[in-house]
Amino acid sequence: MQTRKLGRSGIEIAPLVLGGNVFGWTADEKTSFAVLDAFVAEGFTAIDTANAYSRWVPGHVGGESETIIGKWLKARGSRDKVHVITKVGSDMGQGKKDLSAAHIAQAVEDSLRRLQTDYLDVYFAHWPDETVTQEESLGAFAKLVTAGKVRTIGCSNFNETLLGEALKVSAAKGWPRYEVIQNEYNLYSRDKFEGGVQELVVREELGSIPYYGLASGFLTGKYRSEADFDKSPRGKGIAKYLDDKGKRILAAMDQVAARTGAAHAEIALAWLAAQPGVTAPIASATSVAQVESLARGARLALGTDDLRALTKAGY
Repeated sequence: MQTRKLGRSGIEIAPLVLGGNVFGWTADEKTSFAVLDAFVAEGFTAIDTANAYSRWVPGHVGGESETIIGKWLKARGSRDKVHVITKVGSDMGQGKKDLSAAHIAQAVEDSLRRLQTDYLDVYFAHWPDETVTQEESLGAFAKLVTAGKVRTIGCSNFNETLLGEALKVSAAKGWPRYEVIQNEYNLYSRDKFEGGVQELVVREELGSIPYYGLASGFLTGKYRSEADFDKSPRGKGIAKYLDDKGKRILAAMDQVAARTGAAHAEIALAWLAAQPGVTAPIASATSVAQVESLARGARLALGTDDLRALTKAGY
């Protein structure tokens, strides 16, 4: 399978990243193992998680997803066959987003322990933290790279201004720069990537692994009315997509599906992977069948007319 570069990090991945947000939430340990096995069997390598997954579940404290991935890595002896991506910066009980040097230094040790590995392929600043300087955060990340605990770093949910400032700080200090950005981006939600961020990514040769590639499941096509919201635990979050724009997108996807025979999720991922600056979209799965569909999407090449029609529907 053709791989794509993650910025200038030297890391290359296939055009699909497996989202680990569901591990320990809507996918128990056994199911998560099956999904991870199927993902690797399809020839993919990049697995994305975060220390905060899944604190939003009653009774959870965070780290549940990393713990399951760590158990899988140990059970399969597959650490050298995958790229492990995790994040720091979400509220882990401090009551705030946190990219302080002290928190980064402690959080990375916690993540490494849960993941049962001695290094991370990519370590993301999960959210901007306005209470600390970018110099403090980037300096802490630089120490982790120097120590060999992190291969490369990235930022998530940064706008054009913050990303540009970070790149300037890294260049001035001679520190590793954010090589990858992870922002929300899909056929419906465009504003967190298109425009200034996308232009900066292309110009600076950064990598991009957008999240919510399937818009929380809306772009699978299975949610057409309020009656469909009970189809999954995430269903209630779909209502915001069922406006005129959302309906136009579904109609365009219906037409592409009829022409290509591809499922809606596959079409959504193929559209994303074809956008300038996008290295690989992130998508999660709770069954082997879903992994197989995601894999087909990563291999699907849409024609120019289909890409144009889908893009137009989302404006």
